[in-house]
Amino acid sequence: MHTVTVTVGSAVGLHARPAAIISEAAGELDSEVLIATPGGDGVDASSALLIMTLGAGHGDQVEVSGEDEADVAKIAALVEQDLDAE
Repeated sequence: MHTVTVTVGSAVGLHARPAAIISEAAGELDSEVLIATPGGDGVDASSALLIMTLGAGHGDQVEVSGEDEADVAKIAALVEQDLDAE
């Protein structure tokens, strides 16, 4: 399993809009990707609701993991962006 630790880039953290963008992208992948707070259980990145339950705020570290390295990298890159920026 591939795991990458990234910093949440969205100013509001992983809340409604960022979670929706991440979950939509994860839902289009061919493999399952999980997002977790360090030491916590991973949640399915294709579920916006589960992402929001992590309570990850701006600047927090999260772990993105999965079997497909490219899929993990894609979701990790989204987590690092400010997805609330207009």
